[in-house]
Amino acid sequence: MARIRKAVFPVAGLGTRFLPATKASPKEMLPVVDKPLIQYAAEEAEAAGATQLVFITGRHKRSIEDHFDKAYELESELTSAGKEKLLKIVRTVLPAHVNCIYLRQPEALGLGHAVLCSKPVVGNEAFAIILADDLIRNDEKGVVEQMAEVHERTGASVLSVEEVPPEETNKYGIVETEEQPDGTLRVVSIVEKPDPSVAPSNLAVVGRYLLTPRIFDLLEQTKPGAGGEIQLTDAIAALLKEETVIAYPFKGKRYDCGSKEGYLEATVEYALSHPELGDSFRAYLKGLKL
Repeated sequence: MARIRKAVFPVAGLGTRFLPATKASPKEMLPVVDKPLIQYAAEEAEAAGATQLVFITGRHKRSIEDHFDKAYELESELTSAGKEKLLKIVRTVLPAHVNCIYLRQPEALGLGHAVLCSKPVVGNEAFAIILADDLIRNDEKGVVEQMAEVHERTGASVLSVEEVPPEETNKYGIVETEEQPDGTLRVVSIVEKPDPSVAPSNLAVVGRYLLTPRIFDLLEQTKPGAGGEIQLTDAIAALLKEETVIAYPFKGKRYDCGSKEGYLEATVEYALSHPELGDSFRAYLKGLKL
């Protein structure tokens, strides 16, 4: 089974929960200590073997392109000042062998439509989808790499899942699963944001997908739902009738950086483990009189 070469990043959303911070800057550029969310996501994809990063963008998202572009003036200033450490950081935002491709989503028609916009670049191969505001930490092996190993072994589409409080099923796509002889969880059904009273489980799909290219044909056939949006969940529901789809309980800790509380939790915990700041920041927190 071929390695995953392409990763799609739907980044056209407005990030209204973080206004006014996101009025002129994308939510994906919010920093967790010293790196923006989108860089953590890109690094996770690259670690899994992806060499083409496909960003589905909208208006006011140019700073994402600028972040991954070469910064001639900045590099010149750092070189002249002899700041070699900072120069290395700027030059290694992404490895040279990784290419970034930017496609515009002309209308906000949902996650499914955003993924469909990537079809001309992804073509006829399996690919990853990463939602940057779900920051998932595993210092040994990223979630996309974990999922890629499952795909390479099985050839199936893979959804990253975790248990959520039963009363919160109405915030997620929820899957019903059936354990297979090899220990994997085959998805039997998937429903978008079900009321807790009718949810098939509390196993939620969060932030990472690895899908076969058949999903594009199914997205083209998916009728818009509420708000005129094309739901990726609906296309996955159609896909699992044709192919095996696996729910993968990933190893790692997820921070919902689409919420202010989750973003603050990520900032604090990443700061505590930062090689330069960790000790002093921990001492600061211990000294707070709360």
